[in-house]
Amino acid sequence: MKTKFDNISRRRTLGMLGVGVVAAATALPARFAIGGKAKVRIGTLLPYSGTYTRLGQSITNAMELAFAQAGGKLGGRAIELIKIDSEAKPPKAADLTNKLIGREKVDFIVGPVHSGVAMGMAKIAREEGTMMIVPNAGANQVTGPFCAPNIFRTSFSNWQPGHPMGKVLLDEGKKNVVLCYWAYGAGKQSAQGFKDGFVPHGGNVIKEIGIPFPKVEFQSALTEIASIKPDAVYVFFAGGGAVKFVKDWAAAGLKGKIELVGPGFLTEGVTKAQGAAAEGIRTTLHYADTLDYPANVTFRAAYRKAYGKGADVYGVQGFDAGQLIRAGLEAVGGDTGAKADMIKAMEGASIDSPRGKWTMSSAHNPVQNFYLREVKNGVNEVVKLAMENLSDPAKGCTM
Repeated sequence: MKTKFDNISRRRTLGMLGVGVVAAATALPARFAIGGKAKVRIGTLLPYSGTYTRLGQSITNAMELAFAQAGGKLGGRAIELIKIDSEAKPPKAADLTNKLIGREKVDFIVGPVHSGVAMGMAKIAREEGTMMIVPNAGANQVTGPFCAPNIFRTSFSNWQPGHPMGKVLLDEGKKNVVLCYWAYGAGKQSAQGFKDGFVPHGGNVIKEIGIPFPKVEFQSALTEIASIKPDAVYVFFAGGGAVKFVKDWAAAGLKGKIELVGPGFLTEGVTKAQGAAAEGIRTTLHYADTLDYPANVTFRAAYRKAYGKGADVYGVQGFDAGQLIRAGLEAVGGDTGAKADMIKAMEGASIDSPRGKWTMSSAHNPVQNFYLREVKNGVNEVVKLAMENLSDPAKGCTM
């Protein structure tokens, strides 16, 4: 794949362009002074309709909150948001990304939620060299084989959230586990993350049960699990599928007999719908509403004041996208043409996030804490720090 970053090493590119920026600062001050009056154009490609509307709006709201807290300017320049509905439809990703980059001439593109959309976006962003910030989509490929100097993520890789659960179970002496997950990209990558933290340290995966996405007929899987009687079951389901699985699990009489665990999306945002069936379920995730960090308390209060409702993990990821863009633009005084220096600043940023402070990996994925949470009275309460500063392995990244 030919990109604007090919044929020269990333380090050499940054070094050469960095020298060029210094020269330009002395030779062409008037040019940027004029350009500095223009607004920074930030395009969002997020779902504003359909199943994932709430996620897209939460990300956008929190990013706008981050910009408001910066005084409405980044690097001294006002901000213009150009919002496009991704509809969470991968076939539309290329055309919509090209619209933002080609027609709207955005300086940054922020999105998406859906991993399938991320694949199309990342391909074009790599080719065009446009700055891209991913505030949710967890596809490992984004910071793996698709990695590029101009592509950053402020959420997680699919490998990360379930990985610490392997250690949690082993520390409790639970060595025999069944995996059950939607058999598509996210489910398989989540399962692999768990296995990488479990099997090499003495864990035994007795059985893997893949269920075609997005089917929610779980009875045969539950019957098989009941017959195996493992120490625990690690699952990957989200949204409506997570609600159905947790309720079916309890109805099958497995609750309280075999431990049910998973990445945080098993219970995130759906505990009300799951009701009593969710009580006691433990998950691992990079955020929980109840984290007592000052940054989280401040963020949640500001979000509620601004939007009249509580923040969530998707909002945290959007807020941090705003913080990361701010770090890049302030480092170059708003000069979006100083891309190498902007990238360098974003790579070196330490984000004081509601989830806890995090830094950027060499592949541009957050190196972050993961927390063990337990549902208590419908709330994902923090139990303990499950794994500190976890970095994604970024397999295939050759930046």
